[in-house]
Amino acid sequence: MADDLDELLDEVELRFCRDRSAGAGGLDKEVKISAPSVRCKEAYKEEDDLSDLIEDIFHDDPSVSELSKSSPGTITNCSGHRAPSQTKGRKCCPVYLGGSSAPLGLGTNTSQRTCDQLRCTTCDFRVITLDDYEWNKSCDYLFFRNNMPDLDKLKVKTLSRIGTRAYACQCSWRSIQNLADLREEQELRWVCGRH
Repeated sequence: MADDLDELLDEVELRFCRDRSAGAGGLDKEVKISAPSVRCKEAYKEEDDLSDLIEDIFHDDPSVSELSKSSPGTITNCSGHRAPSQTKGRKCCPVYLGGSSAPLGLGTNTSQRTCDQLRCTTCDFRVITLDDYEWNKSCDYLFFRNNMPDLDKLKVKTLSRIGTRAYACQCSWRSIQNLADLREEQELRWVCGRH
């Protein structure tokens, strides 16, 4: 443990401390310690975000991935290591809703997947989805308020419709057949709850 501590202190001295001679002959030494600036931290964050976006492109489009394998260079981060694909803890941007034929998962501009981790900011319920069903016209606020999240009770007011996906939380509901951006649905207060 003492060796690890010595290595850590050596690394700190190399990175953040500079010896400057103060006085004649350089006998007295003054150590200046500087902390990393906020701008430096922002640059690292921007590099990580850019690496994540590039990884998403490679992951989502097989033709781009094939091109990268045939080219001599690879995408690396500043430390020289290949940037790992990290989807844990990431949010959809933009958030898409869609019918049962639309794929579920982390949605981006390049991969238009419907979010399966939706949460309502109004009622704080997780949004449930029912594939190949749509909500009956007789559904109302009290029905969802009283029956959420019991799927057996909710299915009473659904109609079978191939290609449609029924979305609902405790206070809002939608039946969607085609891919739609959630920003177009102004009255819905649903957000991606992280993948």
